[in-house]
Amino acid sequence: MGEPMLEYSQLPPGPDGRRLYLEGFGGDTSNTAIAAARQGAKVGYITAVGTDAGGDAFLQLWQGEGVDTATVVRRPGLPTAVYFVMRRGAGHEFLFYRAGSAASSYRPADLPEAAIAGARIFYASGISQAISTSAADAVFRAMEVARAAGLAVAFDTNYRRSLWPVHRARATIHAGAAAASYVFASEEDAEALTGLRDPDAILDFYHALGPRIVILKQGEDGAILATPETRIRIRPPKVASVDSTGAGDVLSGAFLARILAGDEPELAARYAVVAAALSTTGYGAVAPIPREADVRQAMKLGFSTG
Repeated sequence: MGEPMLEYSQLPPGPDGRRLYLEGFGGDTSNTAIAAARQGAKVGYITAVGTDAGGDAFLQLWQGEGVDTATVVRRPGLPTAVYFVMRRGAGHEFLFYRAGSAASSYRPADLPEAAIAGARIFYASGISQAISTSAADAVFRAMEVARAAGLAVAFDTNYRRSLWPVHRARATIHAGAAAASYVFASEEDAEALTGLRDPDAILDFYHALGPRIVILKQGEDGAILATPETRIRIRPPKVASVDSTGAGDVLSGAFLARILAGDEPELAARYAVVAAALSTTGYGAVAPIPREADVRQAMKLGFSTG
């Protein structure tokens, strides 16, 4: 559940120095849904999009990816959000145009509670909560429905400074994490939200909130899988990375897909780290997301994690 966004990703300059933009799709939870579907999971998406060309494009995308769109609401007169990925040396920065988006209009009354109760895992993120007060209320209500129906709740802290002040984000995001069985947090976001820098201290903090599994995403250094009993550092494979946009979302989606398939958490996490690394070998958030066969082939060829 969350906000999809049309993506325009800046490519490296051509021979004449001009920069072009690759049109694509983004939005953290949409990326995660597609990543899970490409690993073989059965996925549905909860959101609102405009009745504009962007909304049409997303519906076509999700249907092509096998993501159920029966729970997508259309909002006449409200836009589908847009963002730009700007290259800055070896890194990148984002420009967001999401104020008043269709997704931000989402409210608890829009929730497809029967569809949620019929799932096995409900997934949302800090961005799902940040886009509006009504959207945050809807996420919390969805979590209540999921927990009452016996579902596992998965939650990515995904903090965006531009969307809300840190004190409000901290309280809301950590309430979301406390309702989850699986929590994903990037090291950068966790430092901002907790004030902690040591990975073990961060993992202690999130485990104290109540989730059974915490995955601390460390970018090019891989991830740490933490359970109450053990912590396992998982190194990523070496790949020819060109664009890390959405890699953390791919990790979350691939991990949850493998949990649904019956993998133990460590095996699921090792698979997910490889999937996330492979997703950085192309431009844009969605186009380079690997499918299960791609990940299996990479692991077979020795691109395993340590």
